[in-house]
Amino acid sequence: MVARNELKMSRYLTEAETSEVVEMALSDHVSFSSIKGLYDLSEQDVKTLMRENLKAGSYKAWRKRVKDFSSRREN
Repeated sequence: MVARNELKMSRYLTEAETSEVVEMALSDHVSFSSIKGLYDLSEQDVKTLMRENLKAGSYKAWRKRVKDFSSRREN
């Protein structure tokens, strides 16, 4: 399992789980609450994980998209 000391998570994620969370977060149709339900990661944990796993420009573009489409992600 991959240790993520930077995250205040209740458990550690494997590389496969990390990849799946990144894929889910990149989808405009998956809410943070869905990720929380599956992986017990808070919105802040997901943002931190994304920052660690995406290039800086990709992370900034993702954050902008999350802000622009926040209502879509909630449903």
